[in-house]
Amino acid sequence: MPLVEITYAPHVAPEVLRELGDVLPHLVSVAVECPEEPYDGDLRPGDVELRFRVLGPFDRSGLDVVIEVRSKWFESRAVDRQERVDGLYEAVAEATGLREFGVYLSLPVAAWAQGD
Repeated sequence: MPLVEITYAPHVAPEVLRELGDVLPHLVSVAVECPEEPYDGDLRPGDVELRFRVLGPFDRSGLDVVIEVRSKWFESRAVDRQERVDGLYEAVAEATGLREFGVYLSLPVAAWAQGD
């Protein structure tokens, strides 16, 4: 279950943020799909969590948007993580038209539990 934090500059239009919210669950799921956690195209609650945060007055960033994806480490994900993040970057650019953004993929050793 990926956790996705989207940090954005105050001037980023609400329509762009709405579009990110619409496309990121699928795009992230495709990017982190692996044999241990296959993606069947049917997202359910808790599959991808998005958190949006505007840059604060003391934050510093040269980008309009930074998308940070944290997903559980599996060797099959780790071996090609750069290709995964490059593909996610391209997919986000194509889906949203964003140009001044970055994508960070982190694969920590983690566990997840969730109620029904």
